[in-house]
Amino acid sequence: MSRRLKLQLGGDTDMEERAFPNPFPDYEAAAARPRSRHLTRNELGLLFHSDGKIINNFTRRIQTKIKDLLQQMEEWLKTADPHDCSAYTGWTGISLLYLQLYRVTCDQTNLLRSLDYVKRTLRNLNGRRVTFLCGDAGPLAVGAVVYHKLKSDCESQECITKLLQLQRAIVCRDSDLPDELLQGQAGYLYALLYVSTEMGLGAVCGSAVKEVVDAIIESGKALSREEKKQYVGAAHGMAGIYYTLMQPAAKVDQETLTEMVKPSIDYTRHKRFRPGNYPSSLSNETDRPVHWCHGVPGVIHMLMQAYEVFKEEKYLKDAMERSDVIWQQGLLRKGYGICHGTAGNGYSFLSLYHLTRDKKYLYRACKFAEWCLEYGTHGCRIPDRPYSLFEGP
Repeated sequence: MSRRLKLQLGGDTDMEERAFPNPFPDYEAAAARPRSRHLTRNELGLLFHSDGKIINNFTRRIQTKIKDLLQQMEEWLKTADPHDCSAYTGWTGISLLYLQLYRVTCDQTNLLRSLDYVKRTLRNLNGRRVTFLCGDAGPLAVGAVVYHKLKSDCESQECITKLLQLQRAIVCRDSDLPDELLQGQAGYLYALLYVSTEMGLGAVCGSAVKEVVDAIIESGKALSREEKKQYVGAAHGMAGIYYTLMQPAAKVDQETLTEMVKPSIDYTRHKRFRPGNYPSSLSNETDRPVHWCHGVPGVIHMLMQAYEVFKEEKYLKDAMERSDVIWQQGLLRKGYGICHGTAGNGYSFLSLYHLTRDKKYLYRACKFAEWCLEYGTHGCRIPDRPYSLFEGP
């Protein structure tokens, strides 16, 4: 069968090319196994206690793997691109990693290491891109938060001032920026919301946030009248934009949310394929990517946020039903990363667990994490930047 025909037909053959078969029983089957006093929860395949706390053995395995991967990453960084300052594949992403490690461990060493890496980026801002993941807004937002945690208020405020100076390029009428999260207006808005969430709503003036929100809304109105290619997923598409607009820190008024954002979400959710996944774009009829960037793993976050904002069960029901696609097709041959890898897919389950407290999703998240602990043994493709935040493990 030709590759072109395979792509047109989709189905099991294409799934096998893109994902490994899931070797784990699902939660119901694992939980139903007969108990024995001679078997641990780990041996039964349950990696957490009845209260949701991760078992010690699995925690130690994760900690050991983190230590091992950090050593590999630090070695790789010696030859990494010194000009890539982005959160997506560059130095800001490494700073974010250490900032997250500081949150988990409360080890000041991780916070200082986060500062070291973000200071490198702040010396090399280029002004060409302005989003959180791929542009100058990311280093400035992360720098503001790191300095804030270190109680270096002058340096933190300097980062915020420079971040707000980027706004002119976002809201000017001649701007040709798209609306998307990865490289567009929503990506800049996310940087403002990140600072507000981490440092308090007063850190960024509300008028600055409102101006960007208004620009995205107006751009969306214009785009809806055009027949351009429209992406669906989180990185480049509608799901990422709507998710960002629904964040509490965005303070979008209820009328706009109800009359404009909500119908757009409903339109998007009805574009799914019958098996449950979403197309990469509205004009694409091929059911292929199951990634955070394209496909159901990114759209699920939009659905969960819609449930929290509008309190309608249909959004949560959709998210839970769509998660079955990730369980079946989410162990990706493309790698382990966040953007288009197994780790990003596992975050969908973790988010569902935090929202529902249903241990089925904690189980699924743990199993995807367990699979990722065997990093390097599955024959996955090696990404261009194997130890970056969004492409690496």
